[in-house]
Amino acid sequence: MPVTKKKLISLLNEDLKWEFAAAIQYVQHAAVMTGPQYESVIKELIVHSTEEMQHAVTLAEQIDYLGGVPTAGVEKIETSANSKTMLEQDLAGEQHAVSRYRERIRQAEELRMYGLRRMLEDILIMEEEHERDLQTALEL
Repeated sequence: MPVTKKKLISLLNEDLKWEFAAAIQYVQHAAVMTGPQYESVIKELIVHSTEEMQHAVTLAEQIDYLGGVPTAGVEKIETSANSKTMLEQDLAGEQHAVSRYRERIRQAEELRMYGLRRMLEDILIMEEEHERDLQTALEL
């Protein structure tokens, strides 16, 4: 079933909720993560959080440009008392983001929204980098 502009705006708003959640989750995980082996990882999580908020800003601007209203909602945030579990939660979130953005790029292409597609490709590149960073931290 072909995507419509209205449906794409709705999906972008879902992506925006996930970006807000990712930023919050990274901040929370960085604050409570313990262990000397995680010192450099904690710093990287703060960088990831900042990048996720930039994704949120970009998505909100695109949603507005397309005639939608950017959401203020936030998706589910995962927490844990275990540092390794936190990283696994963050990795799962990034894998989810990569999957979503690949689909969103396809949909933007289908609607011939080439500027939106390019913006989504830039976000995807960063999400894939986050995924690699977390795989490295988890020694995968």
